[in-house]
Amino acid sequence: MTTPPPQGQNPFAQGQPPQGQPPQGNPYAQQPPPEGYPQQPNAPYAPVPPEPPKRNLKKYLRFAVPVVVLIVAVGGWLASRDDAAQAKVGDCMSIGNPNSTTDPELEVVDCGNSKAAYKVEQKKSDDSGCDRTKYAEYTETGGSSDFTLCLSEYSSK
Repeated sequence: MTTPPPQGQNPFAQGQPPQGQPPQGNPYAQQPPPEGYPQQPNAPYAPVPPEPPKRNLKKYLRFAVPVVVLIVAVGGWLASRDDAAQAKVGDCMSIGNPNSTTDPELEVVDCGNSKAAYKVEQKKSDDSGCDRTKYAEYTETGGSSDFTLCLSEYSSK
């Protein structure tokens, strides 16, 4: 037999249930964090690092677009500086597309190069043409300047 609690006293004042009775409430409820930890709703007890700042796409595009344009411009200049328009008398030329009558892909090469097929004998800025009995003729029109190259066959020795 159990003895009833004394009158005027709360048996749960110490947080202990009366003897022989199970504890009240949900035993699986989240317990408050120990002292010294900040209170975060529904978060584990370990501190969560902040998210890294998001990168701004516009910031990158502001720098990337001019760099790409510069690279393309330099590449175009480098690709065109050895073409027929830059050839001078005495330069050797290679022909990249010998079957084309409109774009033979002439390129200035070193005369010791095995690709050297022609040598520039004359360069004319008018349309007087070359002596076709001595030279092959290459004429370019429609660009920034029209010119004609008189070419002799060249074989490296």
